[in-house]
Amino acid sequence: MELITLFFIALLELSNAMSLYILLGLLFAGILHELVSESLVTKHLGRENISSVIKATVFGIPLPVCSCGVIPLASSIKKSGASKGSTLSFLISTPITGVDSILATFGMFGWIFTIYRVVTSMIIAMVAGILTNIFDKDIVQKDIKLTEEETHCCCSSESCSTDNKKTKFSLTKALHYAFVDLLEDIAKPLFWGLILGALITIAIPQNLSTILTDNAWISYFIAIIIAVPMYVCATASLPIAAALMLSGVSAGAAFVFLSAGPATNTVTIGVVKKMLGTKSLYIYLSSIILGSIIFGLGLDYIFDINSIDVKSLIHTHEESGILEILSSIVLWGLMLFFITKSYLKK
Repeated sequence: MELITLFFIALLELSNAMSLYILLGLLFAGILHELVSESLVTKHLGRENISSVIKATVFGIPLPVCSCGVIPLASSIKKSGASKGSTLSFLISTPITGVDSILATFGMFGWIFTIYRVVTSMIIAMVAGILTNIFDKDIVQKDIKLTEEETHCCCSSESCSTDNKKTKFSLTKALHYAFVDLLEDIAKPLFWGLILGALITIAIPQNLSTILTDNAWISYFIAIIIAVPMYVCATASLPIAAALMLSGVSAGAAFVFLSAGPATNTVTIGVVKKMLGTKSLYIYLSSIILGSIIFGLGLDYIFDINSIDVKSLIHTHEESGILEILSSIVLWGLMLFFITKSYLKK
């Protein structure tokens, strides 16, 4: 009975820490979706040079698209003439962050961690894109047809649409995209992310957290093994990372999960091989894995030399106000509605 009580307390604290920022992030995502047309993205990414890679990365950073939702968009960009490097950079930078995830990261971990996450994801994406343009000149068949699983591995609504038509700004459409289309797509992974985060908070024994703290390389290895094949969107990865850090895992190891988890999954790996070829696939995986570990080590070094307590970063034990509590109620209500709706469709 005590474990159940602790679980719900941990779940409540995680929800209160994140919900307001997730809802605000979704709102900004809806506005961004209305203001930025996909045709604007596609027309800038055609040349095999550093400029197109940088543009692809910068375009991808704020877009609120998950690691499966980015697949049809990346396919559209590739068909429009984007280089392999630009396409790969876009495939990496887009799912790692997003305006909703950026705000949620700030709400839970603070601005230093947030800026570090955004900047390092840009570097990983740009390095992968540049290496692809240099080392992978192989021509891949242009007319690539994606399977149903590859196109809709997490997307059940219009948030994965590649319709390039844009009319004048509509607040109604922005709100619909934010709190219906996009939230419906992340509802299930976000739900399980919060549940898993709460379970990790109460379930990891103290002696295991001590082992992981004393032997950081083990936690890095575990984070990579879990993150690469697993589907977890950028926002849903946050409560899991927070729970790992509260359980004694280093900030660097949690960062590895935050970086590699949203950027990869088994479906996206298959799509990269099909769409860009084997060489690009190797560059894609090695850039994400090595980049995540290197920047994870860098984060631990920064925290170590500044004597920063990792647990002090996580804002889950602060007294929640009425706004945070109402945000949790709204977010959970919407999540449960969309999850129930998806099961009723089956």
